[in-house]
Amino acid sequence: MRITTKGQVTIPIDIRERMGLHPDSEVVFEVRENQVILRKSEQGEGRLDAYLERVRGRASSRLSTDEIMALTRGSEP
Repeated sequence: MRITTKGQVTIPIDIRERMGLHPDSEVVFEVRENQVILRKSEQGEGRLDAYLERVRGRASSRLSTDEIMALTRGSEP
């Protein structure tokens, strides 16, 4: 595996799947003696929950499920 001129490497898919790394996952680099360790950030795991908590209850429309489905399909309710 090679490092690009921008310092990037590709994490093999089997490792990404095993570690639960998805696009926009946050990771941490640790240096131990002559090794670099990459691990999933624990801070990033609660970001979605925090966001959902902030926006919970802010929807202003009182559409029924059928009306929402019609809008997403581009047809009249």
